[in-house]
Amino acid sequence: MFKKLVLIAAIAVAPAVAFAQQNPQGAQGGALSGGATGAVGGAIVGGPVGAVVGGVGGAVVGAIIGDQTPRFRQYVVEQRVPSYTYAEPVVVGTVLPSDGVVYREVPREYGVTDYRYTVVNQRPVLVDPRTRRIVQVIE
Repeated sequence: MFKKLVLIAAIAVAPAVAFAQQNPQGAQGGALSGGATGAVGGAIVGGPVGAVVGGVGGAVVGAIIGDQTPRFRQYVVEQRVPSYTYAEPVVVGTVLPSDGVVYREVPREYGVTDYRYTVVNQRPVLVDPRTRRIVQVIE
């Protein structure tokens, strides 16, 4: 009986897990999509999965992913970009101030055209230049 319940639960949340893997909105988007596809169980599973995928280093459309991430990080280090000191945590979703931060274009070889990069508290980040929102922390 227990095995049947586990199997039914796995089948019920599979769509939520699959959708959450494509979800750049993180935990909130994962919970919403999980809730829509699998009721309460989907929301419970979709939230954490969405948070992992959409969080730091998550798969944001147009972001630097996979084996390019260490190479891009090395590129930023070699450029000796000054680090902006920020009092708040450096996480995806943080909106940086309009003054004092210099945003640089990402070289075409990394395939990112919509975002700019900068260094905040010694950490390279990708930023949406329209909103100044951090979309990826390069780890």
